[in-house]
Amino acid sequence: MSLLDKIDSVKKRFLADIENFPLENDKINHIKSSYLGRKGEVANLFLMLSSVDKSEKPKIGAALNHLKKELNTLFQKKLEENSTSKKNKANSLIDLTLPGTIQRYGSKHILEQTLQEIKEIFTSIGFHVAYGPEVDDEYHNFSALNIPEHHPSRDMQDTFFIDPTTILRSHTSNVQVHLMENEDPPIRYIVPGRVYRNEAISYKSYCLFHQVEGIYINEKVSFAELKGCLEYFVKRMFGDKKKMRFRPSFFPFTEPSAEVDIWDEERNQWMEILGCGMVDPAVLDNVGYDSQQWHGYAFGMGVERMAMLKYNINDIRFFYNGDIRFMSQFS
Repeated sequence: MSLLDKIDSVKKRFLADIENFPLENDKINHIKSSYLGRKGEVANLFLMLSSVDKSEKPKIGAALNHLKKELNTLFQKKLEENSTSKKNKANSLIDLTLPGTIQRYGSKHILEQTLQEIKEIFTSIGFHVAYGPEVDDEYHNFSALNIPEHHPSRDMQDTFFIDPTTILRSHTSNVQVHLMENEDPPIRYIVPGRVYRNEAISYKSYCLFHQVEGIYINEKVSFAELKGCLEYFVKRMFGDKKKMRFRPSFFPFTEPSAEVDIWDEERNQWMEILGCGMVDPAVLDNVGYDSQQWHGYAFGMGVERMAMLKYNINDIRFFYNGDIRFMSQFS
């Protein structure tokens, strides 16, 4: 058999092999290496070219180059057809009569929604919003706020210490100290942010939660103004008919101090929502304000508690476990 006949034979066998082109990658690669690989059929034909008569070499050499080019082209074409066939087969498995997949849209976390509502209420009556450090020193978190060294909140059992004098803030009240140190009165701010306490995690307590601190310093500020401000807040937050009360309490940084309760119809009892009071003169003196001239009030509330009371949520852990079934109720 002449070399030209062998060329023709290789081409016919190649066409027969790719007629039923396999779908598996290993079988496809086997066909390619058998004909077009380094030790394949075409490579062997090129080796035989050396034994051909000199006068025939140009003609046979051209035939071999044409064969190699043609087999490569046919192989690539079949490869593309095979890929298209796979896609069509996959598409044929799709049942277009089935209902479509519902696209879920993201939304703000319920705590962020509650915090936004609180901020909107207070900014509507002249409060500005300020933020401050979550990592602070003992002075700004405790001492400047008239909290004595022996107070239980300064123990490692209640507060997260980074080093002996640096802590994760246990309330946003530290920011009011920074504000008063850097601004001359009058000032009127709310301070939202995360706070940290070393508490056992349960349905009503968590090691991390959110607070909103409020402070107003001016001349001739009275407790009556504080009551009016918080009554306005409660009506906006919980509705005009929500019953509320002030009852005496104690905080080291306010004097007199009070706690605010609202009536919970479902539990049929009073529920505390925030603490408040007139800023203690010692706090004003600590930041360099003249406590004889300047007076003010302060209040603080937990955002989680507000959300729990407003939306009847009975476990604080729901806010942090990432359960989409819970989150989707408020989207």
